[in-house]
Amino acid sequence: MRELEERICRDGIVEDAEVLKVDSFLNHQMDVELFAAMGREWARLFAGAGVNKILTIEASGIGIACVAAQQFGVPVVFAKKSRTKNIAGEVYHTDVPSFTHGGSSTVIVSKRFLGPADRLLLIDDFLANGAALEGLIDLARQAGAAVAGAGVAVEKAFQPGGDRIRAMEKISQQQKVMAYNHKSLDVVAGSGWRPWPGSSPCRRAGLNFAEAPHAGKKKIGAFGLRFS
Repeated sequence: MRELEERICRDGIVEDAEVLKVDSFLNHQMDVELFAAMGREWARLFAGAGVNKILTIEASGIGIACVAAQQFGVPVVFAKKSRTKNIAGEVYHTDVPSFTHGGSSTVIVSKRFLGPADRLLLIDDFLANGAALEGLIDLARQAGAAVAGAGVAVEKAFQPGGDRIRAMEKISQQQKVMAYNHKSLDVVAGSGWRPWPGSSPCRRAGLNFAEAPHAGKKKIGAFGLRFS
């Protein structure tokens, strides 16, 4: 998605070999207009998928999910990392390791808000090791809900999360997606791997964007993972 590519070029900060900071517009200070554009793209990618609810995880995914949900006209449920007093009754729960914070959290969703009638789109800001999406898929499984797909803003394609998620679900339709490959400081649109040969408007930021076909060894990116 061009708007997100351009924003990463302009404001993204490469901290080291594993950290891309996008906190000025994505996961600390939030650009709601950018989120709306992302939501429109997800709505296009998942048109006809029957999505009737969006499921995300506390905390960085909530803002993106809420704005995206306006494009679908559906509610958002987020998995909570602690059980608060306002959650009564039975819950679904699963353990989710955190790449960013280290350690592991038990996340919960009230059984009132997920069930067999739901067809879910999973939303998150980053895909690294895949633990958050795996946790959300497990919550959906416990509830008997179907997972229509997953939308993520940025994938660290050098980490195993994308491959792990693809191994869990058959992708029914290959789509143009966006992946951030932190190791080589390239951003790749598409599931193949073909760095842009030459200059880039993002060179000053240490980032390159490239177009890649759906061929060869897949590095599926983080903008539309559609399941059957």
